[in-house]
Amino acid sequence: MGQFIIDFSNWIWDTPMLLLLMGGGFILFAYSGFLPFRHFGHALKVVRGKYDDENLPGQISSRQALSAAIAATVGLGNISGVAIAINMGGPGAIFWMWISAFVGMATKYFTCTLAIMYRGKDTQGTVQGGPMYVIEEGMGKKWKPLAILFSVAGVLGLLAIFQANQLTAVLRSVLLIPNGLDNGETTKWVLGISMMIIVAIVILGGIKRIAAVASRLVPFMVLLYFATVLIIMFRFYDQVPAMLWLIVEDAFTGNAVMGGAVGAVMVIGARRAAFSNEAGIGTAPMVHGASKNNEPVREGLIAMLGPFIDTVVVCTLTALVILLTGVWQSTDNDGVRLTLSAFEMGLPGIGKYLLMVAVLVFALSTMFTYSYYGHKCFNYLFGAEKAKYYNYFYLITIVGGAVVSLEVVVSFIDGMYAVMAIPTMISTIYLAPKVKAATKEYFGRVRK
Repeated sequence: MGQFIIDFSNWIWDTPMLLLLMGGGFILFAYSGFLPFRHFGHALKVVRGKYDDENLPGQISSRQALSAAIAATVGLGNISGVAIAINMGGPGAIFWMWISAFVGMATKYFTCTLAIMYRGKDTQGTVQGGPMYVIEEGMGKKWKPLAILFSVAGVLGLLAIFQANQLTAVLRSVLLIPNGLDNGETTKWVLGISMMIIVAIVILGGIKRIAAVASRLVPFMVLLYFATVLIIMFRFYDQVPAMLWLIVEDAFTGNAVMGGAVGAVMVIGARRAAFSNEAGIGTAPMVHGASKNNEPVREGLIAMLGPFIDTVVVCTLTALVILLTGVWQSTDNDGVRLTLSAFEMGLPGIGKYLLMVAVLVFALSTMFTYSYYGHKCFNYLFGAEKAKYYNYFYLITIVGGAVVSLEVVVSFIDGMYAVMAIPTMISTIYLAPKVKAATKEYFGRVRK
């Protein structure tokens, strides 16, 4: 079964998926008139809360929506996902992650603008947003099979098994194994059950509690991680330009992977960027669709900051630490263990503990937000009255994620993300003219 999951993931992420996300995203980037570059400053003004109105329909503020979305994206994809990208595709994979991020800013602008334009209501009359509602409300009932496909893949692909797996690996590597306290499989089960209890306390309180916790955790975890990474970079500051050049050079030579297969490096970079910032996958529109905002364009502008913060900033910092310390060439570690080696070499004695704290906060905040995403997909499929049962399913799978292998976990999530991207990108490209018209009208009012 594990090998089937791996083979399916590799097959679906071949050229067609690369063309859908990267090619479709570039079309949206150009069609918008390169909006992420032209209106980046205005997006920063909006996210400061200048236009917030508590009386508008929705459940959370736009800033809370961005915090919750970033809590789901700025996480282990930036710590473990970057390590996996370098391990599989060499430094050049990071360059293609950058390209995916800039393209992803446009994709997220379109998808999250549509999430406000075409909100629907669940069976209890609560206003909801997300690709499934965009498809049904914006494209019509005949397209509902696409909405169902997205929701089914979302129920499965938005489980916290990757976060549980990597958090377990860090806690064992840093605290338990060095002190002779690790009992193998038994330890994994104990850690998995402990994580399940912590996550249950937060997610059973609904989106308002999730958003409140995320808006407090996100700034803390980003600052802690930034500070640690910058200290390590300062120690190797003279090598930073050379490492940046290595990323660019390797992107077009593919020397570190498959005998110079540049296409393979592009695929690896795109896969890891999709997992890291989730642009085009359809997750962020679900939480942005719940914000108290009646200006679709304004919500899209806020949302497009996510891929920039996540991939261009945070992923680059992680990559530089791994490259500067040289651990990517001198160790067989993969995933979060590779990043752990880099932090330990960069800050001997305390580096691994600082990363452990960051991973703990990153993983938990992502688990909180993913539960909301999956809950919304389940809500759409089976009705709001039955959606509460999803949380129990979600919590049980956390334990499973803690004990299975990393390769199977990554392949399963990658495969489901690819399936989610198909209806998301089809609906976004189909409805793109609606977004462009709304953009022109909005900035016309802003200029006046």
